[in-house]
Amino acid sequence: MKHFSKNDINAMDRIYRLNLINSCTGYKSANLIGSVSSKKIYNVAVFSSITHLGSDPAMLTFIVRPTTVPRDTYRNIIENKEFTVNHIHLNDIKEAHHTSAKYPSIISEFDMTKLEKEFIKGYNAPFVKTSKIKLGCKFLNQYEIKENNTLLMVAEINDIFADEAIIQDDGWLNLEIAKSVTVNGLDGYALPSLIDRFEYAKRKNE
Repeated sequence: MKHFSKNDINAMDRIYRLNLINSCTGYKSANLIGSVSSKKIYNVAVFSSITHLGSDPAMLTFIVRPTTVPRDTYRNIIENKEFTVNHIHLNDIKEAHHTSAKYPSIISEFDMTKLEKEFIKGYNAPFVKTSKIKLGCKFLNQYEIKENNTLLMVAEINDIFADEAIIQDDGWLNLEIAKSVTVNGLDGYALPSLIDRFEYAKRKNE
């Protein structure tokens, strides 16, 4: 088995290190965050750091990289306090990945890709029309992570929109039916398949 020490990691070529560190922790969620600026520029950007935070109340988190350079999604969320989270569908991976390109703030990624906006009553921020699972979110708070100058964003999930075929009798969403993809590292997209599903775990002999 190959061993990479801290010294090895620090001495690596930047791109090699980026790929290694971003993939060594395993598969990540793949989502598109939709937001809108105060000038009505509609932004959509791929994020691989969105995670479940709690179910009562329903909350999620994601990471914003250092804001020493313009971060349109971050600015829009701070200005308008709302955003959408959209699962990336298998058929949209190329267009979704292109949203990571650095366009000026006056350019909407929707105009530069084949992704289509969808507006749902009650939200100014756009949803992604082809996404099979969409979340309407309200910004709650942000926390500085001093160790690497990133921000942990906390939001509540106010609305969930999902195709009925995905929703199982107990409320579980079958992501295989949704064809929701995951991210391996920075640029590898994968389509998981369900192996098994288990009952709520209890201690043996109970």
